[in-house]
Amino acid sequence: MTLSRLDLFDDVAVRLDGVSLRYGTSEDILSGIDLVLKPGSFSFLTGASGAGKTTLLKLLYLALKPSMGEVSLFGRPTSRLTRDQLSALRRRVGVVFQEFRLLDHLTSYENVALPLRVLGRKEASYRSDVQELLAWVGLGERMHAHPSTLSGGEQQRVAIARAVVTQPDILIADEPTGNVDPEMGSRLMRLFLELNKRRGTTVIIATHDLGLVRQVQAPVYRLQHGLLVQDAEYSDGTSVAGRRRTDPAKAD
Repeated sequence: MTLSRLDLFDDVAVRLDGVSLRYGTSEDILSGIDLVLKPGSFSFLTGASGAGKTTLLKLLYLALKPSMGEVSLFGRPTSRLTRDQLSALRRRVGVVFQEFRLLDHLTSYENVALPLRVLGRKEASYRSDVQELLAWVGLGERMHAHPSTLSGGEQQRVAIARAVVTQPDILIADEPTGNVDPEMGSRLMRLFLELNKRRGTTVIIATHDLGLVRQVQAPVYRLQHGLLVQDAEYSDGTSVAGRRRTDPAKAD
């Protein structure tokens, strides 16, 4: 993927500068987070339950605004953008939610195809792609089933197929293998890797599954006490720093 295609002002897909988030007068949920993800990078986000992983992902796909700091996508500081400009950025981001958010009145096939319909694509241009994607996630024989007839794991796979069908520039996945067995989890990971390698999609996956993390040599970021720390150094140029405002030198 070329930088001109990404419409980047610099060589960055995601940037967080000094981002903090709090609700009301409570303590910061996230504190002073700096994060840079380059185009085509692949990384993991870990941390204990309640550490703020989902909150951080919501900041990345612009569902939340930070209390302090700046979130930039594709080189564009989002605090300065209009509603239409923000919507245009969101269309370039695929999201796998923990809640799935499938439409009950649509079949599996129709749920996956919906983002393409919204983009104005004709069904003849995407029918085989949607069918192939559903087969890849093990739902080839369930494409005409409605969400209410699917198991939690099957619903999750439909949601994942819907998130990747547009081949987004950024894919944000929140516990994408939480309801599937290890074999399917590995299969889904291969799907994310294919999207990353062949399409150049920037991928960040929040997970508790350390076995899943060990399948891929990629940066691992960990949320701890509202700070973001990197568990290991890698050579792909992705960088991260978490800092305490009282003494930045003592950050984990």
